[in-house]
Amino acid sequence: MSKGSKERAAKARQIVAEQKARERRRTVTLWTSVAVVVVLFIAGLIGYRTLGGQDDRTVTTPASAVDEGTAFAVGSGPVTVDIYEDFMCPACGNFESTTGPTLKQLADSGKITLRFHPVAILDRFSNGTRYSTRAAAAAAAAAEAGKFTEFHEVLFANRPEENTDGLTDAKILELASGIGLTSKTFTTAVNEGTYRTWVEKATETFAARGYTGTPTIVVNGERLTGPDDTVPDTALLTETIEKAAG
Repeated sequence: MSKGSKERAAKARQIVAEQKARERRRTVTLWTSVAVVVVLFIAGLIGYRTLGGQDDRTVTTPASAVDEGTAFAVGSGPVTVDIYEDFMCPACGNFESTTGPTLKQLADSGKITLRFHPVAILDRFSNGTRYSTRAAAAAAAAAEAGKFTEFHEVLFANRPEENTDGLTDAKILELASGIGLTSKTFTTAVNEGTYRTWVEKATETFAARGYTGTPTIVVNGERLTGPDDTVPDTALLTETIEKAAG
């Protein structure tokens, strides 16, 4: 073979080798791209399912709840008084002890419809035990058992201080037994947290309505506050109710 023929043959082999190398690179690039697409698809699917799980969470709404499933009503009078409260809230405890009896009397006498909205905005003050949520969920279970008012009073009478663990579920059940709440249904609801997602939803509704603190008092749809945005006292609330009744 002449020198020129050898050079041409060598050149041909080089060209073939370069073509094969390019094909290998294209193959690697193609499968890398496919792998990336698959990973992104899986990641997106996981994200979608996660978000879907948040949006489609199972919420067990108490059958006895009113006002879009957010409250428990006492009485059926012409003036509606809504109380948004957290069972760990010191101001709520004070409001309950000073004004609560008057409101319950007005409800019992047919002058107002008193609607209690348990919410959980103080979970961060119970050392990770989510006491506000657990207490409100237990109150929902008590409402289903027909003893919301009694249980409401017991919880506030035993309200734990902020920055404590709050009452344990066992202690909540012990207090409930004192007012006759001993059924298996109630006990299971407390221990398994049946209504905890409901509390979360009710709290979200509270925020969506523009409220930020507890107690929030609303009379016939209008928020009522005392001087300098304080909690209204019994006299102011009674006067407002009388005016609303006409």
